[in-house]
Amino acid sequence: MLPVIALIGRPNVGKSTLFNRLTRSRDAIVANFPGLTRDRQYGFGRVGPVPYIAIDTGGVAGGEDGIEQLMVDQTIRALQEADVAIIMVDGRAGLTAADEHVAELARRYAKKTWLAVNKSEGLNDAIANAEFHALGLGEPIAISAAHGDRIAALMEGVLSPFETDEPGVVDSETSAEDHELRIAVVG
Repeated sequence: MLPVIALIGRPNVGKSTLFNRLTRSRDAIVANFPGLTRDRQYGFGRVGPVPYIAIDTGGVAGGEDGIEQLMVDQTIRALQEADVAIIMVDGRAGLTAADEHVAELARRYAKKTWLAVNKSEGLNDAIANAEFHALGLGEPIAISAAHGDRIAALMEGVLSPFETDEPGVVDSETSAEDHELRIAVVG
């Protein structure tokens, strides 16, 4: 079974941009205004010998109602389905209440989380990451989805538990469930 990675975060933190980079596609529409992604978008990717499925999700800010609440429901489904969630935040905008809401969803529904501080090109990693330690989601990793900075390092860490000696081969001594990777992107 392929690992599943969900990309989650508040609106306009770069989830769709990262999705397109991870899947080497332009399947997710990218714009400079919030609310464009409304449903889960799935795509295939590969880092070295490890293939995976990535899920792009709509932005979550907290206090949603109507169609926005349905978007949150889709994000929760992606988190439940994923083996790993990459929580994305905006390193230039800093920590927001919406980021804290997304972190709470991740703590409640994600099996494993990684924190990606996007839009950190040109910033010192320590400075870009500093305030995001408060989310309690582990060590933040400064990236730039638009420029491809440190994406490989992020994905190597995310996918390391799912590496096998041969592509697509699951060790026969362990169950398929032990090797499933699910990742959700929220935000």
